Amino acid sequence: MGVTGGGTTNVPRSDVADTVLKRLTATYAAAADPERAVAMRAYMKDVAPFLGLGTPERRALSRIVLEGVPRPDETDCTAIALRCWQLPEREYHYFAVDYLRRHVGRCSSGFLPVARHLVSTVPWWDTVDALASHVVGGLVAADPKLKTEMDAWIAADDLWIARTALLHQLRYKERTDTERLFAYCLRQSGHQDFFIRKAIGWCLREYAKTDPEAVRAFLAREQGRLAPLSVREALKNIGA
Repeated sequence: MGVTGGGTTNVPRSDVADTVLKRLTATYAAAADPERAVAMRAYMKDVAPFLGLGTPERRALSRIVLEGVPRPDETDCTAIALRCWQLPEREYHYFAVDYLRRHVGRCSSGFLPVARHLVSTVPWWDTVDALASHVVGGLVAADPKLKTEMDAWIAADDLWIARTALLHQLRYKERTDTERLFAYCLRQSGHQDFFIRKAIGWCLREYAKTDPEAVRAFLAREQGRLAPLSVREALKNIGA
Protein backbone atom coordinates (compact mmCIF):
# COMPACT_ATOMS: atom_id res chain seq x y z
CA MET A 1 0.00 0.00 0.00
CA GLY A 2 1.13 3.54 -0.61
CA VAL A 3 4.28 4.58 -2.43
CA THR A 4 7.41 2.56 -2.94
CA GLY A 5 10.88 3.85 -2.23
CA GLY A 6 11.33 4.44 -5.95
CA GLY A 7 8.33 6.72 -6.05
CA THR A 8 6.00 4.43 -8.00
CA THR A 9 2.42 4.78 -6.91
CA ASN A 10 0.73 1.63 -5.68
CA VAL A 11 -2.96 2.39 -5.35
CA PRO A 12 -4.69 0.03 -2.94
CA ARG A 13 -8.11 -1.44 -3.57
CA SER A 14 -10.88 0.59 -1.93
CA ASP A 15 -14.64 0.45 -2.41
CA VAL A 16 -14.90 3.88 -0.80
CA ALA A 17 -12.46 5.28 -3.34
CA ASP A 18 -14.42 3.68 -6.18
CA THR A 19 -17.59 5.41 -5.02
CA VAL A 20 -15.94 8.76 -4.35
CA LEU A 21 -14.02 8.94 -7.62
CA LYS A 22 -17.04 7.96 -9.71
CA ARG A 23 -19.15 10.69 -8.09
CA LEU A 24 -16.33 13.21 -8.01
CA THR A 25 -15.34 13.09 -11.65
CA ALA A 26 -18.96 13.26 -12.80
CA THR A 27 -19.91 16.11 -10.47
CA TYR A 28 -16.85 18.28 -11.02
CA ALA A 29 -16.82 17.78 -14.79
CA ALA A 30 -20.48 18.75 -15.08
CA ALA A 31 -19.77 22.07 -13.35
CA ALA A 32 -16.60 22.91 -15.30
CA ASP A 33 -16.14 26.44 -16.61
CA PRO A 34 -13.54 26.32 -19.43
CA GLU A 35 -13.21 30.10 -19.69
CA ARG A 36 -12.54 30.47 -15.99
CA ALA A 37 -10.18 27.50 -16.14
CA VAL A 38 -7.85 29.41 -18.47
CA ALA A 39 -7.52 32.28 -16.00
CA MET A 40 -7.01 29.93 -13.06
CA ARG A 41 -4.28 28.04 -14.87
CA ALA A 42 -2.48 31.27 -15.70
CA TYR A 43 -2.73 32.48 -12.09
CA MET A 44 -1.12 29.26 -10.90
CA LYS A 45 1.75 29.65 -13.38
CA ASP A 46 0.58 26.80 -15.61
CA VAL A 47 1.37 24.17 -12.99
CA ALA A 48 -1.66 22.11 -14.06
CA PRO A 49 -4.89 22.37 -16.09
CA PHE A 50 -8.02 23.46 -14.24
CA LEU A 51 -11.74 22.75 -14.54
CA GLY A 52 -12.58 26.32 -13.57
CA LEU A 53 -14.21 25.71 -10.17
CA GLY A 54 -13.84 28.39 -7.52
CA THR A 55 -13.19 27.28 -3.96
CA PRO A 56 -16.70 27.89 -2.50
CA GLU A 57 -18.38 26.16 -5.44
CA ARG A 58 -15.89 23.29 -5.41
CA ARG A 59 -16.35 22.63 -1.70
CA ALA A 60 -20.13 22.73 -2.07
CA LEU A 61 -19.87 20.13 -4.82
CA SER A 62 -17.55 18.07 -2.64
CA ARG A 63 -20.17 17.92 0.08
CA ILE A 64 -22.60 16.49 -2.45
CA VAL A 65 -20.00 13.96 -3.61
CA LEU A 66 -19.36 12.78 -0.04
CA GLU A 67 -22.97 12.65 1.11
CA GLY A 68 -23.61 9.24 2.65
CA VAL A 69 -20.04 8.02 2.12
CA PRO A 70 -18.75 6.12 5.16
CA ARG A 71 -15.77 7.36 7.16
CA PRO A 72 -12.55 6.15 5.57
CA ASP A 73 -9.70 4.13 6.94
CA GLU A 74 -6.09 4.69 5.96
CA THR A 75 -6.38 2.49 2.89
CA ASP A 76 -9.33 4.54 1.65
CA CYS A 77 -7.44 7.79 2.24
CA THR A 78 -4.44 6.47 0.35
CA ALA A 79 -6.51 5.29 -2.59
CA ILE A 80 -8.53 8.50 -2.86
CA ALA A 81 -5.47 10.73 -2.63
CA LEU A 82 -3.39 8.79 -5.15
CA ARG A 83 -6.25 8.41 -7.61
CA CYS A 84 -7.05 12.12 -7.42
CA TRP A 85 -3.40 12.92 -8.04
CA GLN A 86 -3.46 10.78 -11.16
CA LEU A 87 -6.08 13.11 -12.66
CA PRO A 88 -4.66 16.16 -14.42
CA GLU A 89 -7.04 18.89 -13.30
CA ARG A 90 -5.95 20.72 -10.18
CA GLU A 91 -9.36 20.72 -8.51
CA TYR A 92 -9.08 16.97 -8.01
CA HIS A 93 -5.84 17.53 -6.11
CA TYR A 94 -7.60 20.16 -3.99
CA PHE A 95 -10.34 17.67 -3.23
CA ALA A 96 -7.75 15.16 -2.04
CA VAL A 97 -6.03 17.74 0.16
CA ASP A 98 -9.34 18.76 1.76
CA TYR A 99 -10.25 15.11 2.29
CA LEU A 100 -6.93 14.33 3.95
CA ARG A 101 -7.15 17.41 6.15
CA ARG A 102 -10.48 16.14 7.40
CA HIS A 103 -9.38 12.55 7.94
CA VAL A 104 -5.67 12.71 8.78
CA GLY A 105 -6.50 11.45 12.27
CA ARG A 106 -7.49 8.13 10.72
CA CYS A 107 -4.03 7.69 9.19
CA SER A 108 -0.97 6.22 10.87
CA SER A 109 2.67 7.20 10.54
CA GLY A 110 2.75 4.75 7.63
CA PHE A 111 0.91 7.34 5.56
CA LEU A 112 3.93 9.66 5.50
CA PRO A 113 5.44 8.19 2.29
CA VAL A 114 2.12 8.84 0.56
CA ALA A 115 2.15 12.42 1.80
CA ARG A 116 5.69 12.82 0.49
CA HIS A 117 4.59 11.56 -2.92
CA LEU A 118 1.78 14.12 -3.00
CA VAL A 119 4.09 16.95 -1.94
CA SER A 120 6.66 16.15 -4.62
CA THR A 121 4.26 15.38 -7.50
CA VAL A 122 2.96 18.37 -9.49
CA PRO A 123 4.23 20.55 -6.64
CA TRP A 124 3.22 24.15 -6.08
CA TRP A 125 2.39 26.17 -2.99
CA ASP A 126 -1.38 25.69 -3.40
CA THR A 127 -1.20 22.01 -2.46
CA VAL A 128 2.14 21.78 -0.68
CA ASP A 129 1.37 24.28 2.07
CA ALA A 130 -1.89 22.64 3.13
CA LEU A 131 -0.32 19.19 3.01
CA ALA A 132 2.58 20.47 5.13
CA SER A 133 0.64 22.15 7.90
CA HIS A 134 -2.47 19.96 8.05
CA VAL A 135 -1.45 16.49 6.87
CA VAL A 136 2.27 16.07 7.51
CA GLY A 137 1.99 18.23 10.61
CA GLY A 138 -0.88 16.10 11.87
CA LEU A 139 1.02 12.87 11.31
CA VAL A 140 4.11 14.12 13.14
CA ALA A 141 2.06 15.47 16.03
CA ALA A 142 0.42 12.06 16.42
CA ASP A 143 3.71 10.17 16.21
CA PRO A 144 6.72 12.19 17.46
CA LYS A 145 9.05 9.49 16.14
CA LEU A 146 8.43 11.03 12.72
CA LYS A 147 10.47 14.06 13.79
CA THR A 148 13.53 12.19 12.57
CA GLU A 149 11.86 11.94 9.15
CA MET A 150 11.45 15.71 9.17
CA ASP A 151 15.17 15.98 9.96
CA ALA A 152 15.78 14.18 6.66
CA TRP A 153 13.20 16.20 4.75
CA ILE A 154 14.75 19.53 5.72
CA ALA A 155 17.98 18.43 4.03
CA ALA A 156 16.24 17.26 0.83
CA ASP A 157 17.31 18.58 -2.56
CA ASP A 158 13.62 18.90 -3.48
CA LEU A 159 12.72 22.41 -2.30
CA TRP A 160 9.08 21.43 -1.76
CA ILE A 161 10.05 18.62 0.61
CA ALA A 162 12.29 21.05 2.50
CA ARG A 163 9.51 23.64 2.55
CA THR A 164 7.16 21.03 4.00
CA ALA A 165 9.63 20.34 6.82
CA LEU A 166 9.81 24.06 7.57
CA LEU A 167 6.03 24.47 7.60
CA HIS A 168 4.87 21.26 9.26
CA GLN A 169 4.74 22.89 12.72
CA LEU A 170 2.73 25.94 11.60
CA ARG A 171 -0.30 24.98 13.70
CA TYR A 172 1.55 23.62 16.73
CA LYS A 173 1.64 26.85 18.78
CA GLU A 174 2.87 26.00 22.29
CA ARG A 175 3.60 22.42 21.17
CA THR A 176 6.24 23.67 18.73
CA ASP A 177 9.63 21.99 18.93
CA THR A 178 11.54 25.28 18.95
CA GLU A 179 14.95 23.66 18.77
CA ARG A 180 13.99 22.00 15.50
CA LEU A 181 12.15 25.06 14.21
CA PHE A 182 15.19 27.29 14.59
CA ALA A 183 17.61 24.61 13.41
CA TYR A 184 15.55 24.04 10.27
CA CYS A 185 15.52 27.77 9.52
CA LEU A 186 19.31 27.89 9.83
CA ARG A 187 19.71 24.67 7.82
CA GLN A 188 18.04 26.32 4.84
CA SER A 189 19.07 29.94 5.50
CA GLY A 190 21.40 29.99 2.52
CA HIS A 191 18.84 28.66 0.05
CA GLN A 192 18.39 30.95 -2.95
CA ASP A 193 14.79 30.05 -3.79
CA PHE A 194 11.99 32.46 -2.90
CA PHE A 195 9.71 29.69 -1.62
CA ILE A 196 12.25 28.52 0.95
CA ARG A 197 13.13 32.02 2.12
CA LYS A 198 9.46 32.90 2.39
CA ALA A 199 8.73 29.70 4.33
CA ILE A 200 11.48 30.48 6.85
CA GLY A 201 9.90 33.85 7.55
CA TRP A 202 6.40 32.41 7.63
CA CYS A 203 7.10 29.67 10.18
CA LEU A 204 8.95 32.17 12.40
CA ARG A 205 6.13 34.71 12.09
CA GLU A 206 3.58 32.08 13.02
CA TYR A 207 5.53 30.94 16.06
CA ALA A 208 5.99 34.58 17.11
CA LYS A 209 2.25 34.61 17.83
CA THR A 210 2.99 32.12 20.62
CA ASP A 211 6.43 33.27 21.81
CA PRO A 212 7.48 36.59 20.28
CA GLU A 213 10.47 36.97 22.59
CA ALA A 214 11.94 33.65 21.48
CA VAL A 215 11.67 34.69 17.85
CA ARG A 216 13.16 38.12 18.55
CA ALA A 217 16.06 36.52 20.39
CA PHE A 218 16.65 34.05 17.56
CA LEU A 219 16.66 36.83 14.97
CA ALA A 220 18.94 39.02 17.06
CA ARG A 221 21.38 36.14 17.30
CA GLU A 222 21.15 34.80 13.76
CA GLN A 223 19.86 37.63 11.57
CA GLY A 224 23.11 37.80 9.62
CA ARG A 225 22.57 34.23 8.39
CA LEU A 226 19.01 34.81 7.17
CA ALA A 227 17.83 36.40 3.95
CA PRO A 228 16.25 39.87 4.33
CA LEU A 229 12.96 38.45 3.03
CA SER A 230 12.92 35.86 5.82
CA VAL A 231 13.64 38.48 8.47
CA ARG A 232 10.96 40.86 7.17
CA GLU A 233 8.39 38.11 7.17
CA ALA A 234 9.34 36.92 10.65
CA LEU A 235 9.03 40.42 12.13
CA LYS A 236 5.86 41.39 10.29
CA ASN A 237 3.60 41.24 13.36
CA ILE A 238 6.05 41.82 16.21
CA GLY A 239 8.41 44.53 14.99
CA ALA A 240 12.15 44.67 15.46
